[in-house]
Amino acid sequence: MSTHELYTEDPGEAVWQIPASGSARFSWEYDDGRERLLALYQKGKDKQWDGAKRIDWDIEVDPYDPLGTPDEALTLYGTRHWAKLTEKDKGELRRHYAAWNFSQFLHGEQGAMVCAARIVESVPDLDAKFYSATQTMDEARHAEIFGRFLHEKVGMLYPINDSLQGLLGDTLRDSRWDMPYLGMQVLIEGLALAAFGMIRDTTDKPLPKQILAYVMQDEARHVAFGRMALRDYYKQLTDAELREREEFVIEGCYLMRDRLRGVEVLENFGIPRKEAEQFSEQSEFLHLFRKLLFSRIVPCVKDIGLWGERLQRAYLDMGVFEMGDSNLDLLMSQDEEIAEALDRERFAAEESDRVAEVEAAVREGAEDTSG
Repeated sequence: MSTHELYTEDPGEAVWQIPASGSARFSWEYDDGRERLLALYQKGKDKQWDGAKRIDWDIEVDPYDPLGTPDEALTLYGTRHWAKLTEKDKGELRRHYAAWNFSQFLHGEQGAMVCAARIVESVPDLDAKFYSATQTMDEARHAEIFGRFLHEKVGMLYPINDSLQGLLGDTLRDSRWDMPYLGMQVLIEGLALAAFGMIRDTTDKPLPKQILAYVMQDEARHVAFGRMALRDYYKQLTDAELREREEFVIEGCYLMRDRLRGVEVLENFGIPRKEAEQFSEQSEFLHLFRKLLFSRIVPCVKDIGLWGERLQRAYLDMGVFEMGDSNLDLLMSQDEEIAEALDRERFAAEESDRVAEVEAAVREGAEDTSG
């Protein structure tokens, strides 16, 4: 079935074109590189995996409760519309929210793949080109996985959110080679990691938990890469150049905080946009998500050297300034450990099943012999 048949509304042109700008850069120095970045490149090679094999796609998923979403997390909960919903309506609402969330993940991962490829093209250093090449493969795998989940398990997709599309477009139109790092690796990926983590840590459904845990394991490397490359580069910039990038970060953070709320879902349930926005503003769950949204972005922005007075004021206004002191390395190591623990649990269970099968076969063989 064509993806276009599964969209809740027409996503427009089948191909979104962004005119390329900036230079493609080649490096003729093949025997030089930052040790930390080359070690990360080696890790990127070592940690490649196949989404068709590592994930257990045979797990059944209820399309009307794909994530085990509690009622309290649904924006309509507690509003005058909630009492009118039948159980079937609530299941349809859960399906739409899952479709909206994972569709934005899918579109964002395709954007990350294009940005990583753009970094390969435009970054001047060969060690960064090497690592970005492994990241391009990672992002392709993520887009493949999210697309498969939506097609096979949910059966519904949403077009890319206008604000996410705008931020992605601004990131790719900029001719400066560091902007795909800043727009994608820091802002969009930071947003995605917060959303991934929130669902990974609350869902009781094994398939989405696997998908998100394994994707986040890759993303831990991507964030480390962006931090290394930008921290080194931003030390060389003038105050004026740093302020330009801080303005981009401020705009992007307000955009993501205020616009990525799933209002499109409520509109599909017949609720006018203005009212849907009010419900989103009143949702305790969304307030919590907004807070968590910046748990990965703020410490990363501070770490790479973008911490001017105006940016700090913006984060104070958003109520997330204190997150600048979060331990990003600890968060990333936890992401990697959760994925590895999930693998150990799955392999232990599979091994136990194989042992049980062998023991059963031996018993049957003994019974047949004695008989």
